[in-house]
Amino acid sequence: MGLFEMPLFFSSACLLAILFVFNQRIRRSALLLTSGAGSIFLVIHLLVEGYRVQLLFLYGFTILMLILSLIDVFLTQEAVRTASRIRKVLGRLFIVIGLIATACFLYVFPVFDLPAPVGELKVGTQVFHFVDPSREETFGKTATGKRELMVQVWYPAQAGTGKYAPFIPDTRILRYMAANYGLPGFTFQHLKYISSHAYSGAEVSSAQTSYPLILGNPGFGSSRFLHTSQAENLASHGYIVAVIDHTYNTFATEFPDGRITTSTTNDLFSPDHDYRTEIGNRDKLGKVLTVDVSFALDQFELIQSGHIPSQLKGRIDLGHVGVFGHSIGGATAYDAAYDPRIAVGIDIDGGLYRLRDREGLRKPFLFMNSESGFERLKMVMDNRVYTDAELNRIGNTREWVDQETEDKKLELERMRETVAAGGQVLYIDNTEHLNFADVQFISPIFKMLGMTGKIAPERANSVINAYMLDFFDMYLKNQGGILMKGPDSRFPEVKFVTSLL
Repeated sequence: MGLFEMPLFFSSACLLAILFVFNQRIRRSALLLTSGAGSIFLVIHLLVEGYRVQLLFLYGFTILMLILSLIDVFLTQEAVRTASRIRKVLGRLFIVIGLIATACFLYVFPVFDLPAPVGELKVGTQVFHFVDPSREETFGKTATGKRELMVQVWYPAQAGTGKYAPFIPDTRILRYMAANYGLPGFTFQHLKYISSHAYSGAEVSSAQTSYPLILGNPGFGSSRFLHTSQAENLASHGYIVAVIDHTYNTFATEFPDGRITTSTTNDLFSPDHDYRTEIGNRDKLGKVLTVDVSFALDQFELIQSGHIPSQLKGRIDLGHVGVFGHSIGGATAYDAAYDPRIAVGIDIDGGLYRLRDREGLRKPFLFMNSESGFERLKMVMDNRVYTDAELNRIGNTREWVDQETEDKKLELERMRETVAAGGQVLYIDNTEHLNFADVQFISPIFKMLGMTGKIAPERANSVINAYMLDFFDMYLKNQGGILMKGPDSRFPEVKFVTSLL
């Protein structure tokens, strides 16, 4: 709760209590004094902290009580009694409506706590701005005309001091985030009150001389912020985790000079395209995202050597590098892993791209799917044909689905090849696509719309983090791997389907 929200809450509670005072003279004076003070707190709160949609009732209640109190000052005694009766009726009616509205707002837009990392190490964070002089930006304009990236790093830290870094420090992007989900611009403003569990610029932990590096990739129209809980948890267990904002593929990215870029890559896709055009455009986008990862890895080599200033100098274990991603970011993780510097990776609910460009990847890869994502793969495994009614329901033609099925068969073959190298394929019961990012905590609206599954967000996060950590530990630290052996009674939601391949 903000500093000036607390006295605003207190003054509103006092106004509510004063409405039930029987002595008219005391009630009039107390209402005028308290509503005046509350209005001052309200103005300061709005100027300093900004509005919060969950508090609209408090704003309206404070203003209404001030107006009615001021009216009392200029009315005759008889009019005062009439106004007093009106105030009681309006005040109590407003309270009932307001309480219901406030409860709804607080439920739909909660100020939640991100899950705390469960490792033994504290977590630090730093943000880097990288410019690739070798690549022209093709998806929009930049200050230099070259491809620019914002990359946030979470790492093991010495005991931090001061406040945690905010979950989303670039609060100007929140209105673009809301627009990305078809909601009014003010909808996600409450996210500026949410804290992470990382300290900005903290000293790197001395627990180890160096730490393996993991590169993360958000999905289409997502953001690096939406993988904070995953990155923090890995960092608390001894990893340096760098999540890339793929410029123009995020809902918004703010650069150090104040520029904000928004998503333009959705212009590549259209329902009017045939299947091969759509896939070609996805491959075109994917190639850019893949090169982003390779370029970011180049930059961390420069950070390690000290050519780019950072407290991470000399602390990155570049001999043990992993990659992960969600949705198209999962496909990016797979495609980027052809880079010989990357040893292992995780694809989180993402279909692959550039399937016909090269031979299959023979490295350990974990494919972690949502329940519905696996069901689509299972249809291909079982050679099941869509009925005409099913095609109408999903809005696709048989020609489109047949071509998609052929690509899915090739995708399954790619998965088999990584399994032979030590990978696994699993899905998590009662999950949907957005359960694999921190967006699942933001609002129950996503569950109502079927974008997240029946599983509780906290439980989904716990399961995902456990399996990500176990897989990376197995291949980057030569430890763990217990969960990779098969079903575990602690995680009954997790279904291994490797044998079905």
